Amino acid sequence: MVERALLVGITLPGQDEAETRSLLDELRELVATLGIAIGHEAVVAIRKPQAKFLTGPGKAENLIEAALAHDCDCIVFDNELSPAQQRNWEQAGRNQLLVIDRQEVILDIFGERAQTREAVLQVELARLEYNLPRLKRAWTHLDRQRGGGAVQRDAGETQLEMDQRMVRSQISKVKKELDQVIRHRQVQRKRRTTVPVPTCSIVGYTNAGKSSLLNKLTQSSILAEDKLFATLDPTSRRCPLPGGQPLVLTDTVGFVRNLPHRLVDAFKATLEEAVVANFLVHVLDANSPEVEAHAATTLKVLDELGAGEKPVLTVFNKIDLLWDKETAISELRIRFPEALFISAVTGEGLPALLERMQAIVEEDFEQLRLLIPHDRYDLVARIHREGGVRKEEVRDEGTYVVGSLPERLLPAVRPYLL
Repeated sequence: MVERALLVGITLPGQDEAETRSLLDELRELVATLGIAIGHEAVVAIRKPQAKFLTGPGKAENLIEAALAHDCDCIVFDNELSPAQQRNWEQAGRNQLLVIDRQEVILDIFGERAQTREAVLQVELARLEYNLPRLKRAWTHLDRQRGGGAVQRDAGETQLEMDQRMVRSQISKVKKELDQVIRHRQVQRKRRTTVPVPTCSIVGYTNAGKSSLLNKLTQSSILAEDKLFATLDPTSRRCPLPGGQPLVLTDTVGFVRNLPHRLVDAFKATLEEAVVANFLVHVLDANSPEVEAHAATTLKVLDELGAGEKPVLTVFNKIDLLWDKETAISELRIRFPEALFISAVTGEGLPALLERMQAIVEEDFEQLRLLIPHDRYDLVARIHREGGVRKEEVRDEGTYVVGSLPERLLPAVRPYLL
């Protein structure tokens, strides 16, 4: 079990050292999330990436010595390493050190946090695809061969080939099971959308406070921790808007810079909630010095998922933690003029957020005045269920209703329009 790590950030040609240090700070949080102590950190600038170690052999030797000197049993690179580079590093460290990269750290975190069957399968698939080209690193008996014989021309099947075949078979099995789980969730979503309640997905960088916001708006108690990737599974809750219009809010997995592409692909089904939502609430941490980079990362991944054209409501959370609130908010307003500023903990700014969400929903829902006969109270109940009622008044001739209705409900209420 890994107990102590040396973190390494490499500044490649054309990159800024400040960005490398910022990413290394993030890697520190990711590694700490796994419960691994940080023994030492190093930032290395290279003129040209080298095939063997990514760095030159001299710097590789220095980093290995530093890891051993600080009693580290693992080196964690913020940069992606190829399978061959990982093997070269571990061989250079005389197999005393485990060498991993950011991708493997994130996979381990996802593996610990996955709860639903779908998330577990998604993580397993990503892990298998990550490990397939790294099998040589995991075995010491790869020169053994099976099969072959006097009547065969080749030498037989090596242990590595057998292991690769076994992993490919596992990948195929997991994909089939995952397809079944996804189809089941699509059926559930289809049932939900037969009643056309508008939907909104809460998206944003990991640890920006998305789950806390969902809890506050819906009076729920889903897991919300001050940790990276505390939430992996999408959670949906009903949120009443000021005008009475119901809204389904969904909390989604947080994003992170340099998220492994295989995880973006593997979690595409999980993130589909953002794709099918009517609009998005993009939550940002107002205290983060990297807030613009975090915003860019989230929007980039959403664009990759096909949700880039959705209406987006930008919300800065955690304003209760700002040292100089007025100055900080004024500066952020210059860069994000349409943004709202809230605290999911104290509730500050939430009424304005709900009003803005109501306005977005009403753009797709027509405001009508109706007088519905008393013997059609089933229609009044349906308006409450599928639309939003701003005013309801019982009169002698029927029930007077002012509200917003989805287009599919218009034929049923047309005879009662005022």
